Amino acid sequence: MTGRPGNSGDVLVERRGDATWITLNRPDRRNAYDPAMAEAVAAALDGASRSRAVVITGVPGSFCAGGALTGLSRPDVTAMRGLYRASLRLFDAVRNCPRPVIAAVGGAAAGGGNELVVACDLAIAAESATFGQTGPRVGSSPVTGATNVMGVQIGEKRAKEMAMLCRRYSAAQALELGLVNAVVPDAELEPTVESWIAELAQLSPRYLEITKISSNVWWNAARDSFSSGLGMLVQSIGSPDMAEGAQAFLDKRRPRFPGPDA
Repeated sequence: MTGRPGNSGDVLVERRGDATWITLNRPDRRNAYDPAMAEAVAAALDGASRSRAVVITGVPGSFCAGGALTGLSRPDVTAMRGLYRASLRLFDAVRNCPRPVIAAVGGAAAGGGNELVVACDLAIAAESATFGQTGPRVGSSPVTGATNVMGVQIGEKRAKEMAMLCRRYSAAQALELGLVNAVVPDAELEPTVESWIAELAQLSPRYLEITKISSNVWWNAARDSFSSGLGMLVQSIGSPDMAEGAQAFLDKRRPRFPGPDA
């Protein structure tokens, strides 16, 4: 694989036959993305129109832990705005890519990583994969997919359970919920994704694009919700809840949030 220029290998982009494979390559932080990483993935998606399909995956051991939390205990407002905007740019790029985008999930899809699965058109998980939102646990809220579009995919009550309780779900549970299309043994993840790509390659790219863009109706309807939710998150930057949630995550301890009247 080869890294895109200027990304220091954080995002690896490779054309394999009919598909473009985009691999998140920051195992030291479980493939959590910063604004530069998110922009690199979005740019790769923008440039993949000549492929029959696109795959987003992570280096072995993790899929994506969402936005990088480093520095959130003492956040910089400008930097946080940049991270929020980069997240939305990334998810929009998945939805606006004219080709089917497949999430190949090995390891943990957490927080924004789980929302990345929501944004993708199809998702195939290894048996070892896990899924879940982390927002209220780390002083944030999953407003770019999990509080809106995920309800269309798995049902409102289940989506609220995932977004509010911050539980972790196995690949088998994710399949039962409807969050992923298939679960396979870890060693069969890439071969299975390749077989789905081969099926897609036999179909009309023109009419697959029409099918995809038409299916964005719920995403488009929720787009104002994304923007307003991010606006609220911006206004909460530096709040005691954000500082405590982020520091507890970095310290690997249970957060001690102030009460509702604090």
